[in-house]
Amino acid sequence: MIDISVSGLVKSFDLEKKILDGISFQINTGERVGLLGKNGAGKTTLFRILTGEIDCDAGEVAIAHGRRVGLISQIPVYPAGYTVEDVLQSAFARMQKLSDEMAALSEQMARGDESEETLRRYGELAAKFEGLGGYDTETPVNKVANGLSISADMRERLFDSLSGGEKTRVNLGRLILEDTDILLLDEPTNHLDLHAIEWLESYLSSFKGTVVAISHDRYFLDRTVTRVIEVLDGKAEFYSGNYSFYAVEKERRYLEKLRRYEKEQAKIEQLEKSAEQLRMFAFKGMDKTYRRAISMEKRIERMRTVDKPTKERALTAQFHTQDFYGDEVFTLKDVAKGFRERTLFAGLDLKVTGGERIALIGDNGTGKTTLLKLLMDQEYPDAGKIKFGPAVRTAYLPQIIEFDVPERNLVDTMLYAKRNATPQSVRDRLAAFHFTGEDVFKSVSVLSGGELSRLKLCMLMEDEINFLILDEPTNHLDIASREWIEEAVESFDGTLLFVSHDRYFINRFATRVWELENGRITDYPMGFARYRQMKAMYADQIAEKAQNKEVVKGKTITEKPRGNRNAQTARRQLTVCEKEIAAQEAAMAELEQKLSEAGGDYEAYAKLYAEKEEAERVLEELMQKWETLALECEQ
Repeated sequence: MIDISVSGLVKSFDLEKKILDGISFQINTGERVGLLGKNGAGKTTLFRILTGEIDCDAGEVAIAHGRRVGLISQIPVYPAGYTVEDVLQSAFARMQKLSDEMAALSEQMARGDESEETLRRYGELAAKFEGLGGYDTETPVNKVANGLSISADMRERLFDSLSGGEKTRVNLGRLILEDTDILLLDEPTNHLDLHAIEWLESYLSSFKGTVVAISHDRYFLDRTVTRVIEVLDGKAEFYSGNYSFYAVEKERRYLEKLRRYEKEQAKIEQLEKSAEQLRMFAFKGMDKTYRRAISMEKRIERMRTVDKPTKERALTAQFHTQDFYGDEVFTLKDVAKGFRERTLFAGLDLKVTGGERIALIGDNGTGKTTLLKLLMDQEYPDAGKIKFGPAVRTAYLPQIIEFDVPERNLVDTMLYAKRNATPQSVRDRLAAFHFTGEDVFKSVSVLSGGELSRLKLCMLMEDEINFLILDEPTNHLDIASREWIEEAVESFDGTLLFVSHDRYFINRFATRVWELENGRITDYPMGFARYRQMKAMYADQIAEKAQNKEVVKGKTITEKPRGNRNAQTARRQLTVCEKEIAAQEAAMAELEQKLSEAGGDYEAYAKLYAEKEEAERVLEELMQKWETLALECEQ
């Protein structure tokens, strides 16, 4: 059954450019589709047309009869005084109508109405009410609220008092509770922490309806979608797989089209030389050759069927790194910070040395951004000290980017920030970040979130630094821009501290993980993949210990400890295993680097990708072995 059918859809917001130019596609019931395309390609516009928020200029849109559509980015206006709890409970409006009708029928029957029609109708409503879970709404509300990190305190707050990200989370929860048939997700992971993202992925895996997701989160796309529709120049390109398949297949198609174009151009060049030769013969009096030359030129025109494939020009700017002298970048000694009656964190004792790449992770609201602001002297600790090394030069990319005078254009903004710059050098610098032509005279206030990030990075990367702090650097960026900033960070050889919920970004760069939870930072001196393995292992150990304990006659019986000799053997094997894991992680990092360098060579890319998959399999086996040995050591 077809849930969504789009045929020849056209939409423009000005006379010069059609944002959607005859796009057509179909989505079947139960499909998981990723809608991709660079920022401004028309993805959100397409969603707004599907929900009826705006009209198209031409074409047809059909939603299967009786199917209910829910859009994440569209936050309804609720009545004044509505709390978060009221918003979540509004998901059960259908059940409330059934309940009201059942109450009315009950009152009729209490007054003596025992007609067959009344009893039949009440039975139908009761069965439907029970089928929708009307007798227990508290359990699903608690489950969704916990999964999306909607705390009990937040549920009591007024909905209008929430931030934009918090409203998005609550609205997502309401849509899930509504049991919508078709979910349209517009950047659903932008305002979710890691815990909530993984919960959403788990929910979508069991969701029986249709899902269409706009997302630049490559990890999320790989885990949730099975088909990709790319919006490109107002049309649709189709890929039957997840994001990883899309990335490889898109490169293969580009190279194939480039080969066809080059082959065609070589043939045309050969025929043009022949036609020119025939014209020379005709000029010397050979009339028949003139007609042959005309015929050959017409054939050449008919052959021009393949346009030269193009790629968006890559951003090539890099950070200017200053040499770092010494070992210590900064030290936290018993640092604490809170607001009003709430303590965010306390007793932080950490030391960072040169060259480390640290991911600061944790749920929303735990104080990650506040800690970054302490390091930048934008906030001050309630207790403790922060000490920096003498040669540290810091740059900071905040989550919310603001400029002192947003009315200035891009050129003036750069000139005021860089004293020795000239208008031409500023324009050259902006061009390296894809700000060209008349764009450089736009006011900063009209830039999109991704463009603001690009402009801020353009200014940061001009300075010589050795300590880079990033707060959600990939938010609001499309995939091409994310890949560029990853290349820029890859080339930066200083110290890196970043907050991110982008698991692809964390996995690529983190050599150390700080987990901020319950007011404390747990330091994991390892990469993100190994950190996740350890967390999973600890969770399994807790569950296993709970299963192995039996209480008999008030006594707790546990498994008998193993001998000391076995423990010593396990520790030796654990040390060897850790070295093997470190070597395997280094090999995978080298493969990642080779993959990024082999972007234009499809055959080499495919071979390296296969090697990477094999390396991941080996690493997975080593992790499982490490878990077993670690458990033996503990026992």
